[in-house]
Amino acid sequence: MGQKVNPIALRLGFIRGWESNWYGEKDFAAKLMEDHQIRQYVNARLSKGGIARIVIERTLKRITVTIHTSRPGLVIGKGGNEVDKLKEELKKLTNKDVQINIYEIRRPELEAQLVAENIASQIRARMSYRRAMKMAVASTMRVGAQGIKIKCSGRLGGAEMARTEEYKEGRIPLHTFRSDIDYAHVDSQTIYGTIGVKVWICKGEVFGRRDLSMNFGVSTDKTRKAPKRLGQRKRK
Repeated sequence: MGQKVNPIALRLGFIRGWESNWYGEKDFAAKLMEDHQIRQYVNARLSKGGIARIVIERTLKRITVTIHTSRPGLVIGKGGNEVDKLKEELKKLTNKDVQINIYEIRRPELEAQLVAENIASQIRARMSYRRAMKMAVASTMRVGAQGIKIKCSGRLGGAEMARTEEYKEGRIPLHTFRSDIDYAHVDSQTIYGTIGVKVWICKGEVFGRRDLSMNFGVSTDKTRKAPKRLGQRKRK
């Protein structure tokens, strides 16, 4: 099961929180569609902003949008001009009061979404997919990840027949619920067709209770490596 299912969805409520935090009864579908439109608009508007995730919270009259980005200066703009423009545009889109928070990602190499987007952009720029994958694996392991797996599928290198290639280093325990595994899937449009890029990153294991608030995954204080086993226990 762990090999097929989305690792983020599998861990929701255990060590991962939801990216949309609100309650709706009759208008649930409308709010869900509005969240989708907000994420689509922000990602298109800030396509070069290094956005890893967008967390949306709602009250009765206000929508709070928290943007997790590796390039906060580009998102905020000079004197906060870009954020103010984005806020006004989202107000027109939703007809509600909108508050925008910006959270800086200090280690983008540990964010699966950013790693996948980086590989996809390099493939789009006609860089060798093998080189792009190897560079991503090396940089992620260098900043302290326990493991990373990258899978590229499609007409790799312009080949006649589509195939899948995978690079893996370290450990990716997909069946272990306490493993903090980040996952992302990005498509790269090339002249040969669509290349799919999937990235799994294991950041460690979570022991005890974890805060599942909107800033989940930002602080790694409660994430630590599994203790080493000194010896196996004898069975009685």
